Amino acid sequence: MSDAALPTVAEVRAAAEAVKAALDRHLAAVESRVGDEDPAVYAAFNELAAAAEEYDELLYDRYDEVTPFEIPTPEDGVAYAGPAEPAAFSVLIRRDYAVVEPARLIAQAERVAAHDRDAELVDDPGTAGALGVLFGEYEPDEIASRYKEFGLEEGDSTLWIAALEEVAEPGDWLNSPFGQTDPQDVVHRFDVSSVFDEDAEDEDFDEDEEAAAPAPA
Repeated sequence: MSDAALPTVAEVRAAAEAVKAALDRHLAAVESRVGDEDPAVYAAFNELAAAAEEYDELLYDRYDEVTPFEIPTPEDGVAYAGPAEPAAFSVLIRRDYAVVEPARLIAQAERVAAHDRDAELVDDPGTAGALGVLFGEYEPDEIASRYKEFGLEEGDSTLWIAALEEVAEPGDWLNSPFGQTDPQDVVHRFDVSSVFDEDAEDEDFDEDEEAAAPAPA
């Protein structure tokens, strides 16, 4: 970088002052937080992270020095940028299942249909029709707890808590219930995946290998 493109001393100092101010705002938000997932704390955290990153870049460009700070990012890599005080929130859930025993799934649906005329499998006696019958009879949480009985196998699942500026009007989002959520509005999420178990197994395997390795002579 040429001297002409270097940030000025004043710019570096201004960035340092911005970090100090962001620190004060973050501490104030933490001290007055409401609950474990207070959006005001998230907003202050993001402001502090941005100020620290700006200062770090200018400090390096001007003096070839770095700070000892490392600002962690969310696991999904998307920082919260939603309303500081949401008036409402949406809970979005996705659960994936593999149909590993179609015959068992259909048999369970036939049992339901045998006791409920509205649940007949006349139009579609196959897997798709069986799913319609079972989810019409059982709550999704009950199917999640009894999935093996229905010939299913669990896949990945996720739950998003998305902040809203205001409560949506009745019927407003029904045509596209999942297409209107910005990942930056997600206050918190809970992910379940076998890939996490595989990562843990890999770490355990590495530790076992390291423990079993002979000591250098």
